[in-house]
Amino acid sequence: MFARAVLAFLAMPAVVGILVPLWIAQRDGSRGPAHGAGLVLAGLGLLALLWCVRDFYVIGKGTLAPWSPPRRLVAVGLYRFTRNPMYLAVLLLVAGIAAWRSSPSVLAYALVLALLFHLRVILNEERALARSFPEEWRQYARAVPRWRPRLSPWRGPAPGPGRDA
Repeated sequence: MFARAVLAFLAMPAVVGILVPLWIAQRDGSRGPAHGAGLVLAGLGLLALLWCVRDFYVIGKGTLAPWSPPRRLVAVGLYRFTRNPMYLAVLLLVAGIAAWRSSPSVLAYALVLALLFHLRVILNEERALARSFPEEWRQYARAVPRWRPRLSPWRGPAPGPGRDA
């Protein structure tokens, strides 16, 4: 299972959030005035991404890959503030690379990614979650915003049989 989690991380967010933006930045980017801030943003995005991947593996008992999805609704950690912290982390990582390399092309890539993530979430993921975890998802989706983070963490329903606190 751990090997699948690592493979899923390398196959998806590492390529989309790190390799592609660095490849794009090679073509039009250079070290700019926002170099330090960009590195901080990218670092924060990477840390948030790793936290989310960990929660999928430890709490959800699955990975972020479609071939091995979580078996439990993950509503802990950063998921208590927004329903899509992993996507937001990737966008923060890419925006950080854009600032670090002063790359308008990487920034444009981040905007396209944001649109694609939004469509994927609405057209695919939310429907699948509603089918897999009907009652839990309904409560969670009602309380936790899709993109804009809550100011305080969602506490969720009281833990019960088969539920993680």
